[in-house]
Amino acid sequence: MRQMNAMVFAAGLGTRLRPITNHIPKALVTVNKIPMLEYALKKLEHAGISKTVVNIHHHHEQIIDFLNNYSSTKMEILISDEKEKLLDTGGGLFHARKLFDPDTPILLYNVDILTTANLTPFIHFHQEFKPLVSMMVKKRATSRYLLFDNNMVLSGWENINTGEKITIRPALMTTPYGFQGIHIVSPEIFNFSKPDEAFSIIKLYLELGSKHIIKGYETKEDIWYDIGTPQRLEQTRNIITKLSSQELKNLF
Repeated sequence: MRQMNAMVFAAGLGTRLRPITNHIPKALVTVNKIPMLEYALKKLEHAGISKTVVNIHHHHEQIIDFLNNYSSTKMEILISDEKEKLLDTGGGLFHARKLFDPDTPILLYNVDILTTANLTPFIHFHQEFKPLVSMMVKKRATSRYLLFDNNMVLSGWENINTGEKITIRPALMTTPYGFQGIHIVSPEIFNFSKPDEAFSIIKLYLELGSKHIIKGYETKEDIWYDIGTPQRLEQTRNIITKLSSQELKNLF
């Protein structure tokens, strides 16, 4: 398998998780007594990732302390400093670009998700089709959907709560999918130079998707959780206690 780097988005304010995140970063919120950042790092290491960058901002000193005490024998872990300015997902990726190995794909991972999905087939998918971006998606209920054509090429985006819809390429029919917070970008993404400012990576994908191939990778049998609110966190903690030993193992 070709070498691959990764980035864990851990800098966010976790505003939807307040008051929990008033005194702790979202990355260190625990499920089954394990911090979310630990789930992410172990998941990436087990997938054969050689280097992972973790961005920091909110309660950054706690994340630094955690990483100083976290050991990995197979994966280098670096910090991307956003203490002075939070840059969102797109800005965070471009801000960290010098930390990645040259000409190496990067797997991006949201720190607030848990999944039993196997990352290895997803990595192979990206290496086989070589799109600009590969996005792990699932047919699930959400308010914002990514729209893909019959070849699983990104064709648009829709917010069903507001009625807003963006079409970026023509398609006879599209299928809506929920984004799972895991995606892979080819190193060519950095050819589209961006200033050091905050912006959403999804917005960038919608800008680039009309001229460049962004592929969806659907998972069906995996279990997926988003701990983005106190209610979802509590639901996730309750569900985790009911998982089989193999399902628990697959979270890493």
